[in-house]
Amino acid sequence: MHRIREILRQKWDLQRTHREIAGSVGCSVGAVCNVVRRATAAALDLASVAELDDSELELRVQGDRAEPTVPKRAVPDFAAVHVEHLRPSVTLELLHLEYLASNPEGYRYTQFCELYRRWLERRRLSMRQVHGAGEKAFVDYSGQRPHLVDPKTGECAKVELFVMVLGASNLTYVEATMTQRGADFIASHMRAFEYIGGVTVATVCDQLRSGVSRPCRYEPQIQRTYEAMASHYGTTVLPARPRSPRDKAKVEVGVQIAERWILARLRNEEFAPLEALNARIAELLEDLNGRVMRRYSMSRRELFERSERAHLRPLPSERFAYCSFERATINIDYHVAFDDHFYSVPCQLRYDHGPVVELRVTAGTIEVLHKNRRVASHARSYAKHQHTTIPRAHARSSSAAARVDAVAAGVVGRHGRRQHAGAGREDSRESAASRAGLPHLPRPASSREDLRR
Repeated sequence: MHRIREILRQKWDLQRTHREIAGSVGCSVGAVCNVVRRATAAALDLASVAELDDSELELRVQGDRAEPTVPKRAVPDFAAVHVEHLRPSVTLELLHLEYLASNPEGYRYTQFCELYRRWLERRRLSMRQVHGAGEKAFVDYSGQRPHLVDPKTGECAKVELFVMVLGASNLTYVEATMTQRGADFIASHMRAFEYIGGVTVATVCDQLRSGVSRPCRYEPQIQRTYEAMASHYGTTVLPARPRSPRDKAKVEVGVQIAERWILARLRNEEFAPLEALNARIAELLEDLNGRVMRRYSMSRRELFERSERAHLRPLPSERFAYCSFERATINIDYHVAFDDHFYSVPCQLRYDHGPVVELRVTAGTIEVLHKNRRVASHARSYAKHQHTTIPRAHARSSSAAARVDAVAAGVVGRHGRRQHAGAGREDSRESAASRAGLPHLPRPASSREDLRR
C-alpha cells in the first residue's frame, strides 16, 4: 500500500507523468495507469487517501485483480544471441534451432532473423535529453576521492566527494563527506538543496545502497529514509538503470569537471578536519560556477539565475530530521523493543491486529506506525533495559467487546511498570493475590445484582 500512496502523491501533487512515476516507484506504466484510474473512479483525493489505512485503501483502489496474461511466444535473448553469433562458424540458423529446442512454440526462422535485425538497429542509439528548468537534479559520488591528514600521525584517510548538478543550468554543488552511508547521503542532499535555494521536481541518483534498498534494472525499491526525505522536500526519486551512465550523463560530466577543477587544484594541499576541506572546496566551487561556459557564453551561476531559479520548488520551513525505519514485535506486556529499551503501544493492537508494527526512529523520538498510521510516539531514551510507558492511553481500550482483556492488560502493565521502576513498596490496599504477583480483575458493579436474580 505504500507504493499506491506514492503513486497518487506523485500524480496528484507533483503532476508527474505515468512513465516518470513508474521509473521512480519501480513498477510498470500499466500499473500506474491502473492505480490512477481506479482511484479516480473511487472519487479519492490526497486528503481522503491520507485518512484511509492500508486495508481500506487497498479495498477502495485495487478491488478484484485480473490474472496477468502469459505471452504466447518466448522472446529470444538477443544479447546472448549476438554474443554467440560473433563466435566463428556460428550461424543464425544454428542459434534458431537451439532456441526452438527450449521453446518449441517460439518464432520461426524468418521472424527470428527480423527481430534480431531490429534489435541490432536499436542497440547503439542514444537519445538526446532535454532538461526543463527546475525539472531534474542529478547526484553521484566521485571515483577519485580527497583525503584528510592526521596532524599527529601523518596518516591519510580517504573521504567521499558528493556532486549534484542541475539539469537545465548545470549549476554544480560539491562537498566532501566521511562516508556514502545513509546519514551522510541524506545530509548532502539537504545542504545541496539549501545551496541552490530550492528543490527540483525530480532527483536522479545512482543505485547505491544508501538510496536504493533493492537494486533492479526495471523495479528498483527506494530506501525508506531516502523516500521520506524526498516526500518532505516535495521531490521524487528517479534511480538510473544499473550500468547505464547515459541515464545521468549530466552528473557524470559534472563529476569529471569537479575532479579537474577542484580535486586537481587540491593535490598539493593538506587538510586535517573535514570542515577545513569543505571550506576550501566551497571557495573553488564558487570559482567553478562562475567560469564562463563556451557553449552558452555565460557562467553556470548566471544561467541558473536567469533561467532556473524561478522554477524551483520552495524549501520546506523545517529541515528534514534523519530517521530510520525498523520492524518490531509487540510483546505480551504491550511494549516494543528498540536498542535495548522498551516503549509502550496501545495494548489493543496486540489482540486485534497482530504483533508486528513499524518504528520510525530519529535522534530524539520513537514513532510507532501501524498501517502507515502513527499509534504511539515517545521521546527516545538511551537507557538500557528500561521501559517508557504511557499508562492510561495504552493500557485502556475504548472497545466494549474487549473490556475484560483491556482491564487485565492494564493491571499486568501497571504491575510490570512497578517492577521496572524498581519500586519495592507495598500498597496497603493491595489484596493477597496482588501481593503474591497474581493479576486481580475488578468485579463489575452489576455482578451482585445478577447473582441475586
